[in-house]
Amino acid sequence: MHHQKSFVQDEFNGAVYLVPTPIGNLEDMTFRAVRVLKEVQVIAAEDTRNTKKLCHYFEISTPIISYHEHNKEASGRNIIERLKKGEKVALVSDAGMPAISDPGYELVLQAIEEEIPVIPLPGANAALTALIASGIQTQPFLFFGFLDRQKKAKKQQLLLLKKYKDTVILYESPHRLKETLECALDVLGNRKIVLCRELTKKFEEFLRGNIQEALEWAKNEKILGEFCLIIEGSREEFEEGDASAWWSDFTIVDHVNFYIQEKQLHSKEAIKQTAKDRGLPKREVYQEYHVR
Repeated sequence: MHHQKSFVQDEFNGAVYLVPTPIGNLEDMTFRAVRVLKEVQVIAAEDTRNTKKLCHYFEISTPIISYHEHNKEASGRNIIERLKKGEKVALVSDAGMPAISDPGYELVLQAIEEEIPVIPLPGANAALTALIASGIQTQPFLFFGFLDRQKKAKKQQLLLLKKYKDTVILYESPHRLKETLECALDVLGNRKIVLCRELTKKFEEFLRGNIQEALEWAKNEKILGEFCLIIEGSREEFEEGDASAWWSDFTIVDHVNFYIQEKQLHSKEAIKQTAKDRGLPKREVYQEYHVR
């Protein structure tokens, strides 16, 4: 077991600082975040243009390098080499908490594997900001982030979420909001929901009601801004092994495809797991998936 003491660090050893940035209101930047960004040797940013604007506002002159979804492998190796040489690196996303629906997880894992300290700073986060103002039960909650863009995969994900009594938190873009609400109404039923739009910004807005009402609003309004959806958890009772299992609305083919697409299982393993879930012979599931 590796033991990290975040505030007992040799000044000559490297460390990764995970620094949240404002999700809309620059006044949400913390004193500590500004200090850390000034003190590190380099800032790794999801979008260097956005981060340069932030740094200019707070008079931060630290060099900025790119670290995003499409270059994270090569950039990650470069950052690890810097850390090994003793540099302090701050990781930031465009807005909010790094590694939450934004790049960062892989770099954190690489640093931990190299026994390089990973030091998180508290700060702005859209999910929790929306949750505490929603009026829907705040705990337990389940943060899912963005659903899949493909309608079939999105439905499968919602079917998996359907059984949870926890409040569900989703992120959604404006041009996919209506389709997501339609799918949520179909799969989850007409639950309570809060649409949280443009959090902390000038046009911050909360729309509280049920999914049907939210869908009607989305059909009749010009949808702008990023959304956080807070959805009431299930009120149904689910018992292991009964007809209300999470996969109960799946066909056998959908069930196998879920394991292949979502769990990255080979078809042989997906068929085996599906058979186990359903209490069926593997041959029967194989026939249904490959033959019919």
